[in-house]
Amino acid sequence: MTTDFAKIAHDVIAGVGLLQKGAPETMKAFGALSTAATASKVIDTKTKELMALAIGIAVHCDGCVAYHTKMAHQHGASREEVAETAALAVYMGGGPAAVYGADALRAYDQFAGPKP
Repeated sequence: MTTDFAKIAHDVIAGVGLLQKGAPETMKAFGALSTAATASKVIDTKTKELMALAIGIAVHCDGCVAYHTKMAHQHGASREEVAETAALAVYMGGGPAAVYGADALRAYDQFAGPKP
């Protein structure tokens, strides 16, 4: 299975932009919710991105898997942390989550780039 996770993550961001133009007040409120929910307080941002990734895997959301894997990677998550997150999501989401968990690892590998 070959999927361009960078394109999917980009499409998520572009889609949010479309919604911002079409429903600015709603998306302003959603943006405030996102900022508040992901702010590093007691739980650091990397952990929150891994939590969002686990939920995205469990609910079978392609855009969520791509976007939150990208953000987890940007916040310093290791491949092993993504794998453990995927394992927890499989436990919570069953067989279909295993497919999306594997996608999270494929996405991580794309965002991490080629190995030297």
